[in-house]
Amino acid sequence: MAQRPDPTKALIRLPQVQRIIPYSRSTIYKLIASGDFPAPVKLQGGRASAWVQSEILEHAESLIAQREAPTE
Repeated sequence: MAQRPDPTKALIRLPQVQRIIPYSRSTIYKLIASGDFPAPVKLQGGRASAWVQSEILEHAESLIAQREAPTE
């Protein structure tokens, strides 16, 4: 019996990432370089990139949590 793919490990391309977190392409890559955004996975011999959907959703949740955190 074949196993079903794990939906939490789905790979999404930049346009889908931007639908979840509406940053510009350049902002996303600056945040990746600074370690403040999930890094992409290289596809097709390094010519294309995709992100793990669950990592992007977790990042979005952390942004929401920062907003909702009490300020001192």
